[in-house]
Amino acid sequence: MTPSVAQATDCNPGSNYTSSMAFCIALAVPDMGMSPAEALRAASWRGAAALRRTEVGAPAPGRRADLLVFDAPPYIHLADRPGVGLIRSVVRGGRQVVGPRV
Repeated sequence: MTPSVAQATDCNPGSNYTSSMAFCIALAVPDMGMSPAEALRAASWRGAAALRRTEVGAPAPGRRADLLVFDAPPYIHLADRPGVGLIRSVVRGGRQVVGPRV
């Protein structure tokens, strides 16, 4: 059985001053030996599971729909392009709050 890993930014001025999840996902692939899919899972539903938050973390019936829609062909671009703005739109509570880029 593979252990579950949760990933977050741990943003603090003492040892880790980043709030970029894209950066954390990008580092998890080469530095922690994760695949892009494992890094994405660790940053989403495994993080929610570690906090015992069953209403968030992955899209499913009955869960709150907070999503980011990326302007990237496959999800592996999240690990390959950490400094590039890939967010196309933001959905919070089932409603689009930031629209597509024009």
